[in-house]
Amino acid sequence: MNNKSERKKKIIKALLKKKKDELRICIIGAGHGGLAMAAHLAIKGFSVNLFNRTKGHIKALLKGERKIKVEGKVEGFGKIKLATNDIKEAIKGVDIIMVVVPANGHEWVARACAPYIREEQIVVLNPGRTGGALEFLRTLQKTEVEELPFIAEAQTFLYASRKLGPAHAKIFAVKNAVPLATIPAHWIPGVVKVINRIFPQFAPGDNVFKTSFNNIGAIFHPALTVLNAAWIEQTHGNFDYYIEGASPSITKVLEVLDKERVSVAGALGFRAMSARIWLYTAYSATGKNLHEAILANPGYENIKAPDRLNHRYIDEDVPMSLVPIASIGDMLKVPTPYIKSIIRIASVMRGKDFWKTGRTVEKLGIKGMSIEQIRLLAVKGEI
Repeated sequence: MNNKSERKKKIIKALLKKKKDELRICIIGAGHGGLAMAAHLAIKGFSVNLFNRTKGHIKALLKGERKIKVEGKVEGFGKIKLATNDIKEAIKGVDIIMVVVPANGHEWVARACAPYIREEQIVVLNPGRTGGALEFLRTLQKTEVEELPFIAEAQTFLYASRKLGPAHAKIFAVKNAVPLATIPAHWIPGVVKVINRIFPQFAPGDNVFKTSFNNIGAIFHPALTVLNAAWIEQTHGNFDYYIEGASPSITKVLEVLDKERVSVAGALGFRAMSARIWLYTAYSATGKNLHEAILANPGYENIKAPDRLNHRYIDEDVPMSLVPIASIGDMLKVPTPYIKSIIRIASVMRGKDFWKTGRTVEKLGIKGMSIEQIRLLAVKGEI
């Protein structure tokens, strides 16, 4: 065993020996998810720093008691240790960095953290969408970080949550289980053990390609938003996004998109779960088809639609979820005509070329790789 592996093992052991109140956590992002996660962890008794790139979004937490109100499945006030827009200050001395920003911000976060990040820290992308951990790794390598931290991605976000105010969030549901994978894959068991100290819901995933292709947001978010575009523009999102927006006919489109995603994963040799099975795994929601399973999920009740089309469900999920699936499909000669149609329509609606800005195989650094090489990349983190 080489020196690097020995060091990494010692780091994991040291983190596992720490007492609960000794673990230090930084949440990057004070949006719908980050605010909820920061409050929840603070209520659980952890030391929490909260970073947001835009100072105005954390203005209410810069002074005074620094308390975040949370309601819903978690109730109370979480007092954080620090709120800042200084990334150096935010991640200094912390053990776990939970990145809770739209996936098109992952590259920026990696570049911002690069001068200050340390080998003994764990970075978790919540979630990675498709190719998040790989992009984060590539970015740190490009900035010549010598000793890389542990890099992990969650398959999906732990909560269904919304930000209700500058220091106020609501958690509608907490998922039963969320797979987590690292790159390279052999760090998964140790990293999950550490993360389980703050969130028992995280479970070992197989590898980062498996978590990336089980990214169900790729199926639920872009198409549901595109196909409800007129309703969103007319009502400014004043309808239940899933319960009303996922009509029987629209859900048939989601099922076709889902089959394409599963087919591309299969070409890589990974068995991706269907969206219907995912609903059962994450929320215990059942149904004979996807439409019934969505309606059976209490976690989706009263979640309103986006109030506009310039929303992360398109601007994040199309380039960071659908584009990499379709691009890998092209490389492996797996047709994805329906996924590509949503990419094209969304690009027209938003006046953006999402294929150009998205995570293509070229940008992920896997263009021309064989299936064997891709699988080795997942296991070893290098070719």
